[in-house]
Order: sequence, then C-alpha cells, then structure tokens
Amino acid sequence: MLNFELYNPTRLLFGKGQIAQISKLIPLSQKVLIVYGGGSIFKNGVYNQVITALKGYEVFEFGGVEPNPRFETLVKAVDLIKKEGITYILAVGGGSVIDGVKFIAAAVNYAGDPIDIVQKKLNVNWEAVPYGTVLTLPATGSEMNCGAVVTIEATKEKLSFQGEPLYPQFSVCDPEVIASLPQRQIANGITDAFIHVLEQYVTYPQNAPLQDRFAEGILRTLIEVAPKILKDATDYEAAMNYMWCCTMALNGLIAKGVKEDWVTHAIGHELTALYGIDHGRTLAIIGPNLYRVMFDTKKEKLAQMAERVFDVTEGTIEEKAKVAIEKMEDFYHTMDIATKLSAYVDQPDDAVEFIANRFEQRGWMAMGEHRLITLDKIREIVALSI
Repeated sequence: MLNFELYNPTRLLFGKGQIAQISKLIPLSQKVLIVYGGGSIFKNGVYNQVITALKGYEVFEFGGVEPNPRFETLVKAVDLIKKEGITYILAVGGGSVIDGVKFIAAAVNYAGDPIDIVQKKLNVNWEAVPYGTVLTLPATGSEMNCGAVVTIEATKEKLSFQGEPLYPQFSVCDPEVIASLPQRQIANGITDAFIHVLEQYVTYPQNAPLQDRFAEGILRTLIEVAPKILKDATDYEAAMNYMWCCTMALNGLIAKGVKEDWVTHAIGHELTALYGIDHGRTLAIIGPNLYRVMFDTKKEKLAQMAERVFDVTEGTIEEKAKVAIEKMEDFYHTMDIATKLSAYVDQPDDAVEFIANRFEQRGWMAMGEHRLITLDKIREIVALSI
C-alpha cells in the first residue's frame, strides 16, 4: 500500500427532509445563485423545498445546465455571478449540474481564459466561489469530491479537472428524490458508480485489503440493490443504499494507498463527446473489453472479484477472471445497458482512429495503473467494443 493523505471537508446531510437544513449552512448575508438542469426539480418538488429553505436570502437562478455540462453554457453563469456580485452557489441536480458548478466556482476568480481550466486540465489551487449541493440523481459521486468533467461543444471534447477548493462545503442527499427518476437514469447511475469502483479496484494486488473490501462491499451492494430500485423507485430503503453507494464509490476513500486506472473513463468521455451516448453506458461499452485486452495485468484482481463479488469458487485464476468479465457484462444487461457501440451508433468504426488520434494529440501515450495502455491498446479496446 502506498503512502497517502486523506482530506474531505464536505459535510454530508443524508436522509429524508434534509433540504430544510441548508439555511443553517449558508450565512444569510450571502447572495445565492441556484444552478439547475432541465427543470425536473420543478416537477419533483425539490425546487419548492429549496426556495422555502432559502426564504430571506437574495436568490438568483441559472437553469439549463446540460447532461455533460457544456463550457459554452457555464461561462454565462460566470458572467452572471460577476455582474450581480453573487457570493454563494447552490447546485441543485445530478452530477452534471454539480460538475458544472465546480467549473463556475473555479472560473469566477481565474485570471486567464476560463477555457484553460478544461482544456489544460488545470489543478485548481486558487480561491473558488463557495458552494453547496442538493443531489437529485445519484451516480457520479461529485457531491463529495473535488473533481469535475466538462464538455467543450465547439471542439467535441469532454475533459476533467480538479482541485481542493472545489469540494462542496455541504451536500444534501435525500433518497426520496429517486422516486421521480426514470429507470434509464437509475440504471445509468448504478452503472456509473459500479465502474467508478472498478477503475480503482481492478488493477493488481497492492496489499490494500481494507480498500479492497470497501470496494467489494460497494459492488455487492449495488448488485443487490439494482433489481429492487429498478422495480420500485419508491422503495426508500433501496434508494438509500443506492444513493450511499454512489457517494462512497468516488469520495476518495477506496482510492487511498493504491494506484488507479481510469482509462475506461478516458475512452468513454470521447464516446459521449462524439456521439452523445449516456456516460454510464459508454463505460459499460468499454470497461469489459479493456479488461480483455489488458487481461494479463488485471487477471489477479479480476479473479478476486469473481470470488468475493460474484461468489465464483471453482477454476484457475484465468478462468475466474474471465467469468468476472462475463458476469459484469451480464449485470449491465440485466439493467438493459447494451455493451456494444453498434447498439448506439450506426457507423461506429470511425471511433477507433478518432480516439487514438485525440489521445496522441494530448500526449496520452501510456495510460493505466502500469502505464501499459498504449495507443495500440486503445485501438484494440475500442475496436473490440464496436
């Protein structure tokens, strides 16, 4: 296990009725900007709860943040904050809204062109505008971490950035919001969280048994809860466990002391930017085939996953590892998540060279936990995923 530092300052308010608590966490003197997405918060009652909680505050609103939030939209919110002297942001939405707010919070006080934050994948180390979140769609874990992903529509790029000033000051996670979500979004969220764990877990044995068991616990819980929450989104107990898994999958805990992969995400982001495919679904397309191509370097952890997550007791390491890949694909299929690019795109062959060329332009020539995922491996992974 590697040396590590653990820091996570986000206050988490979890459970029914917690939206009412936000007035205790934002000073009354603040000018508050509520940022949201397509308007679902008006239908599920969340907006009214937020407005009630912010009674007495000077409140501004900025809506229309897209799934896979666009730089071109977010800079308009930056301009609004500067114009009105807004001092606090409240993200009300899923991971896309929260990621968008992270960009907005960083961009307000950035001295240069704000597109640098995304294109140069900057480490944000300057003062960001403080913000909190009200989570409405569990998936990304963005409510309790300091990373974000933003799309530049003009160049069709989806890129990440991070920095300690981008942790939310607080996040409200009320599982009751899940009752109004469509099955597709729930399935996407479960898949996203599941693969977040895999990016940190399916590497190689690193003498980190506690992190392994944290990860395995999240994976097993997601598998157990998926059919319950997909069958009945009003099942509060299932909703609680689903939401908590998504937060724990990417709040930094299971990554401490270990090397990680994240190439599934790097490729998946390109598929979303190119074709508009839901983020979680791009991960399900790429992940199993990355494990097939990089099998020799990952087989020990895949075999461990087969044993501890899928209860596979027989076979060699290689046999168990192959079963693990098959079973993770089967899990995605139970949620109607297709695992081939051709299920979403009519002519997907162009993706192979497009993605390889993009990575070469950025200097991403050797990726993954061992830096063994070269451009040739990228081509092989994407080709196998078509």
